[in-house]
Amino acid sequence: MFEIVIVGLGLIGGSVSKALKTGTRHKVRGMDTDESAVLDALSCGAIDDRASLFDIKNADIIYLCTYPDAAVEFVREHVGDLKNGCIVTDTCGVKQSVCSRIEALRKDETFLFVGAHPMAGKEKSGFSESTASLFSGASYIITPGAAPQAAVDTVSELARSMGFGRIILTTPEKHDRLIAFTSQVPHVLACAYVMSPSCAEHQGFSAGSYRDVSRVADINGELWSGLFLENRDELVSELDCLMRNIGRLREAVFKEDKSKLKSLLQEAGDRKRIYV
Repeated sequence: MFEIVIVGLGLIGGSVSKALKTGTRHKVRGMDTDESAVLDALSCGAIDDRASLFDIKNADIIYLCTYPDAAVEFVREHVGDLKNGCIVTDTCGVKQSVCSRIEALRKDETFLFVGAHPMAGKEKSGFSESTASLFSGASYIITPGAAPQAAVDTVSELARSMGFGRIILTTPEKHDRLIAFTSQVPHVLACAYVMSPSCAEHQGFSAGSYRDVSRVADINGELWSGLFLENRDELVSELDCLMRNIGRLREAVFKEDKSKLKSLLQEAGDRKRIYV
């Protein structure tokens, strides 16, 4: 049985703690700068106890379920407290900057670091939105870095116990490139979309298309602005591609070039059907 500490009991950290308590028999303790989140986690049984410095020093696994800078700062503050063989893993949505900074802090320390990113979430945040089933069937991305295989296997097994359906091993660089496309661009697109003056008048004129495109515009600005900037180069590259393609569609509409417009729409439809 592992001694596990969850740092950050928001949507993801709360769901990690609930999923671990539901799917395993490990001892789970939690901590958060928001005292109400800790009290709520205790009252519903999502954690066995509040985590203390003693628990950090004796932890087998530590999940950093915080913003990227806070995850790095936690390691910097406690780098000398972690026991030999302790596995530190994170849930941050960017990997290159987080992994490189934490690896730099390891130096001669004997804790192990396994970068990770659970591919699940909601528009809403906070412990009150967390659920034990949030990760059911989702992908769990692991960027092993210099971690030994045994540590990667442990993190993978815990992810499966939380309900994840697919474990993907990759590099921080590939993670950030693909996440720019699959996650960050849709958030930028949704935000840009609802900035139209027409958004204020959508009720009664909108259905599934509006709902699907605008859903993630209900965004945590503090979190996502940091993620965008941490992954600036990859995100800007994808946004440039998006704007080029929007420009092609706009030009065909403006010029009333039905043949060109039909060809572009057919190309998009074919790509969607091929890649689902």
